[in-house]
Amino acid sequence: MILANQNLPPILQSIVTTDYNNLSRGRNTLNSKTLITDMPNLDITADQTKTKDNKPATLENILAPTDSFVNRHIGPNNEEIDKMLKVLGFSTLDQLINATVPQPIRLSKPLNLPVAQSEYAALAQLKSIASKNQIFRSYIGMGYADCITPPVIQRNILENPGWYTAYTPYQAEIAQGRLEALLNYQTMIVDLTGLEIANASLLDEGTAAAEAMTMSYGLCKNKNTHAFFVSRHCHPQTIEVIKTRAYPLGIDIIIGDHRFFEFDTEIFGALLQYPATDGTVYDYRSFIQTAHDKGALVTVAADILSLALLTPPGEFGADIAVGSTQRFGVPLGYGGPHAAYFATQEAYKRQIPGRIVGVSKDAQGKPALRLALQTREQHIRREKATSNICTAQVLLAVIAGMYGVYHGPEGIKNIARRIHQLAIILADGLQKLNYTVNDEPFFDTVKVGVGDASVKAVIKAAETRKINLRLLEEGILTISLDETTTVHDVIELWQIFAAKDNLPFTVEEIANQVKFDFPIFFKRDTSYLTDPVFNRHHSESELLRYLHQLETKDLALNTSMIPLGSCTMKLNAASEMMPVTWPEFGKLHPFAPLSQTEGYQMLFQQLEDWLGEITGFDGISLQPNAGSQGEYAGLQVIRQYHESRGETKRNICLIPESAHGTNPASAVMCGMKVISVKCDNDGNIDIADLQKKAEKHTENLGALMVTYPSTHGVFEEGIIEICDIIHRHGGQVYMDGANMNAQVGLCRPADFGADVCHLNLHKTFCIPHGGGGPGMGPIGVKSHLIPFLPTTIVEKYTNPLYDNSNPDPSIGAISAAPWGSASILVISWMYIAMMGNQGLTEATKIAILNANYMAHRLGDYYPILFKGSSDCVAHECIIDLRPLKKRAGVEVDDIAKRLIDFGFHAPTVSWPVIGTMMVEPTESEDLDELDRFCEAMITIYHEADAIANGEIDPENNPLKNAPHTAQTVINDDWNRPYSREKAAYPAPWTKEYKFWPVVGRIDNAYGDRNLVCSCEGMDAYKDS
Repeated sequence: MILANQNLPPILQSIVTTDYNNLSRGRNTLNSKTLITDMPNLDITADQTKTKDNKPATLENILAPTDSFVNRHIGPNNEEIDKMLKVLGFSTLDQLINATVPQPIRLSKPLNLPVAQSEYAALAQLKSIASKNQIFRSYIGMGYADCITPPVIQRNILENPGWYTAYTPYQAEIAQGRLEALLNYQTMIVDLTGLEIANASLLDEGTAAAEAMTMSYGLCKNKNTHAFFVSRHCHPQTIEVIKTRAYPLGIDIIIGDHRFFEFDTEIFGALLQYPATDGTVYDYRSFIQTAHDKGALVTVAADILSLALLTPPGEFGADIAVGSTQRFGVPLGYGGPHAAYFATQEAYKRQIPGRIVGVSKDAQGKPALRLALQTREQHIRREKATSNICTAQVLLAVIAGMYGVYHGPEGIKNIARRIHQLAIILADGLQKLNYTVNDEPFFDTVKVGVGDASVKAVIKAAETRKINLRLLEEGILTISLDETTTVHDVIELWQIFAAKDNLPFTVEEIANQVKFDFPIFFKRDTSYLTDPVFNRHHSESELLRYLHQLETKDLALNTSMIPLGSCTMKLNAASEMMPVTWPEFGKLHPFAPLSQTEGYQMLFQQLEDWLGEITGFDGISLQPNAGSQGEYAGLQVIRQYHESRGETKRNICLIPESAHGTNPASAVMCGMKVISVKCDNDGNIDIADLQKKAEKHTENLGALMVTYPSTHGVFEEGIIEICDIIHRHGGQVYMDGANMNAQVGLCRPADFGADVCHLNLHKTFCIPHGGGGPGMGPIGVKSHLIPFLPTTIVEKYTNPLYDNSNPDPSIGAISAAPWGSASILVISWMYIAMMGNQGLTEATKIAILNANYMAHRLGDYYPILFKGSSDCVAHECIIDLRPLKKRAGVEVDDIAKRLIDFGFHAPTVSWPVIGTMMVEPTESEDLDELDRFCEAMITIYHEADAIANGEIDPENNPLKNAPHTAQTVINDDWNRPYSREKAAYPAPWTKEYKFWPVVGRIDNAYGDRNLVCSCEGMDAYKDS
């Protein structure tokens, strides 16, 4: 860990060399803490050559790094901070914090974290950590393959803030570029799988398979059937995730060989792997037909690239197809993030989990895209949800979709054919070396019989050449080739198995002898990717322009602030993002031996320690790869804890009425029964009602799910009493960490009563939202819950000889990869390292200051719905728009769409209270940007007031007609009783820079009535 020398001045401590060589990593325990020295005389937000008292510069100030990141991350400078405090009536920032955050929960001492590093120093240190990872060529397979990310896609999507800082496309009018990219992705999945409808991606292959299982369970007509068949030829990590998901729902998992399953047990569904985990391509037609005859649905987990050559699942009877699109240009990243796909039949469109992009039309009849079937969103269905997924892997799905656009149908087929041909050549050469290989057809994975005596020698020889092979079972190895494999690689593999460099044959000799085609049934004969978008952007200049055109249709953080309450759209700094694409982090297989991933293990340990110190928890699991997954993992840990104590009846989960909608959905997915708890008129939990329900269910109380600060944006003063009530009645407290940005450095969930908390790293800890994903949702737990955290034992999935005999109290696998989306954890590591103890605390204070300043400015026009006892809000506030609806007939959507004309993304609309907006500015926005947003809202208020006063037509006005596109404004047929200038340039700054939406207000209802979810529907809509 970082040990600050107590004899050095604090500013010198930041340049002390860190030695991590003796760091020992436990699976989930926090086994070390960092020592720091406070810096009381320095103002980290000020000019580094002055102290707070404006005294002359000291040695400490002179030696301070010139690229201090804290000043870059926090928007307001000292002068702006003083100005905002004066408006609020406070002399100092600490006075505001003392009035806002209840004293009983305040930290008594600073966080025990390293002092802030400069951007340069942090990058240098992380580079040193990364260098401890060893990049082997991994032929492990298991659903992961190295690939080539086209540079034009890497530079213009993955490394482009115009793509990675955008929010979920709930305001579709300013997300048309992203939505088009996702429509391309959906079309690609539909075409390749041969099914009728696909969603806009899920988290990974394992969890997508689990979603298919629960969807099949919900669709089963025979409610007495609780068994699900899983082929033993599926990837082992997928089987583990399936087991975890099935247990709390009472689903029985039958693992067996599909070829010999007699259907003597009634099943509601089945999961098959295509090709199988050992590479074999099986003919599943007979099994699927029998399953259908028995009333079961069949899911096929298919390698997406193989479907360019193989008969697609939809053509041989699959009801659902799932898989990963990682090998379509997305780096391995030690497990993620990767976009999983999910495709099914049109008949199941209302049961499909996650999001679907659909085609609709705007107010002028122009085709427009939006999220379809939004009532299916799980946070709306709450405890009636069939899934807790409310996110996607948008950024990664966009990359995968654009990989398909760039290569086109012939390019994709050529890549698949080349890999398959190399695999055939490899297998034939191994046979000539007297090894046994697959008898059945295979795509990219060769199964090699080595024999018990030789297997260790082969693996050792491979390791010497920095190559990873997979031990499938005793005496049998598999070799999975990929897009990066070369002829030289094949020769080197032969040399390993031959135990010599001189081979008795050449590649050319074998290539001229072997047959590359699949048997007739397995060979694909249907077309795919026929839409023009997949056939016109194959040069870099064409794709570059297409990507730029789409980017300009979206509003992201590189355009303006995105003031979304609860979603914390803060700065995603370039220095945080840069390491994501370093090969030392990007090219590691998730099941590579731990000896090759020391850098990652070091990073995990440090991040776990830091997050543990920030939250007060004793153990951290980094595995959950979304906030919803964190919720699920946390509740599963609680359930497992109760069961370990013989208290299996504790299945009641108390959830406040104001909770995030994913909370009840997660509880249901964990097999719990949801009981709602009332909130009082101030938005706080009704403690009397909580006490009453805790007493009523004292024998069965499992957990309380609570968000802090509250969903209404207030620090509830009764939080300690609330936690005590639950504990007295035998329950555990689960805290939703969505609002952690108001706590860091000021208070810690574990200190005031939480037993579990998930952390949205894509909110508080700066992983970007990526247009709706990726996300990360690690959980922290108290010491008594550590044994139940998700398993991270790599050997369990990769070593068939692993000893499973010892009972493991862990809840099992939550995601397919042991550390979830490992490659983006570097972002949060960089953020914490560069902010340090004081920087993180200062960021929290400024987030609270910015929110209170905006609440004060807007409060004269819009009622602020909830405040604390000192008349302060936390890091966000709810403005009430319902009075405007009564006075002027103005709806929340009218204001949201009018904000687009001002160049702003709307705040969170109609949640947690219908008819309101929840505003969260974050600490990253400076005073000018805060004032611009306030001026926009005030101008909109006056426009609504003019409607109320009869000065403007109640229907034909700037609010009802918003947003105004350029095409609308320049149209000769302008028949509106307000000027074009008022429509398009409602504020002075819009004349300096104008964000133009490309579509007008979208008709959501029309899109749901006429559901079209692929590119093929766009032309039909244009014709209509």
